[in-house]
Amino acid sequence: MNKSGNTSENTDVILIGAGIMSATLGVMLKELDPNLTIQIFERLDRAAAESSDAWNNAGTGHSAFCELNYTPELKDGSIETYKAVKIAESFEESKQFWSFLVEQNFLPDPPSFIRSIPHMSFVWGEKNVEYLRKRHQALTKNHLFKEMVYSEDKKQLQDWMPLVMDGRNPNEKVAATRMEIGTDVNFGALTKAMFNKLKTMDGVQLQFSHNVLTLRKNKNGTWAIRVKNRATGESKKVNAKFVFIGAGGGSLPLLERSGIPEGKGFGGFPVSGQWLRCVNPEVIKKHQAKVYGKASVGAPPMSVPHLDTRMIEGKRELLFGPYAGFSTKFLKTGSYLDLILSIKTNNILPMMAAGIKNLPLTKYLIDQVRQSPEDRLNALKEYLPTAKMEDWELEVAGQRVQVIKNDPVKGGVLEFGTEVVSAADGSIAALLGASPGASTAVSIMLDLLKRCFKDKINTPEWQSKLKEMIPSYGKALGKDAELAGKLREETSKVLGLTVPQTV
Repeated sequence: MNKSGNTSENTDVILIGAGIMSATLGVMLKELDPNLTIQIFERLDRAAAESSDAWNNAGTGHSAFCELNYTPELKDGSIETYKAVKIAESFEESKQFWSFLVEQNFLPDPPSFIRSIPHMSFVWGEKNVEYLRKRHQALTKNHLFKEMVYSEDKKQLQDWMPLVMDGRNPNEKVAATRMEIGTDVNFGALTKAMFNKLKTMDGVQLQFSHNVLTLRKNKNGTWAIRVKNRATGESKKVNAKFVFIGAGGGSLPLLERSGIPEGKGFGGFPVSGQWLRCVNPEVIKKHQAKVYGKASVGAPPMSVPHLDTRMIEGKRELLFGPYAGFSTKFLKTGSYLDLILSIKTNNILPMMAAGIKNLPLTKYLIDQVRQSPEDRLNALKEYLPTAKMEDWELEVAGQRVQVIKNDPVKGGVLEFGTEVVSAADGSIAALLGASPGASTAVSIMLDLLKRCFKDKINTPEWQSKLKEMIPSYGKALGKDAELAGKLREETSKVLGLTVPQTV
């Protein structure tokens, strides 16, 4: 029976969605102001069940060491490194924050959520080898990438990644780069650990199986949201001074319901994915790296192919993919009507414009959906020439919703990345988009704090605490080699990671 209660509660902060973003923001806010009251609502029955789940994300610990899509080749043949440096800086901030939490006994032993593993880029063909060589030269000019090693020596590559080199054409031109200080992050385990601690703190309530039905701004500037308990059918109203929508693919519909002007004109383009999961222990043992290649023409960035060693639930796994696909769902557990229901009068033109401009992407996704098992095996064989179909099984990955923005000049633009959309008064904010999301959660939430807590973030108390949690706060690590080296060494020791070698 559907029961509609008239109960009304008050809290300082509401977090919608129990993923890595809400966990990060919740912990930050309680550290900055222990007296804050927080209510967290999640539509599923557990934390980190969608985009933050280990099987639903890449788990690379994106630091731009191996992801070629962060370093595009420009028309003049040069390599753009700006985005790669920013992502590397952001991941260092995440490691600093996690180190702080480990030292405060807020998080369990680091190997439960982060481990060292080499990050590699691998290419073949004369043109791609030349690109990788130039990329290495461009990136190693910055101290954050100084340890990156480049090689075209097949014996060296055989030692680095035997599975990738076994059975390969000896006359094929190949090259790879390697960063020993790469990481594998289980964001599902990290998110759950953060929430397990957070829910024991005074003033924090974590409520699963709760759907957010409505968001409405009160006359006094606070927000009233109505939530429904999916198990009992009961609903209640909760008033809050600040609301964060961190619901992954579910954020866009909730942002639309809020009605804030800043949210108008945004659309979403859903992209699904699949992995090939190795089921042969002997094959799994032979590979110990994350090996990224170049994406196919028209492929979205989160579909960059990689042969990926992972630790999931204490077990070593080997994945290949992801293979992109198309679904009208905005969440893995969502509805096929999600895309249609997200179309409004204020975003239909940007969405149409973005669709017309990205016809190659649409064709690519349709082709991916139509792939046969043999097609997927052939794609795998480009990275693992000796692959056999019986050693691999298909695993469904997470659902991503890419941002479509209304650009005044270009019209609808499809963005690959993350975007914080906030009200002018800072009373509500939503996170849209995908990769490299989880890895840069700390820097994303720092940006949100600057936008939404303007009256507090510059106080001596908050500034002092932020610098305690993230020692590089307010400084650009990409421009300060001494500080970057010092903090990278310190966080590596606290998190039990490979300590960078001084050059």
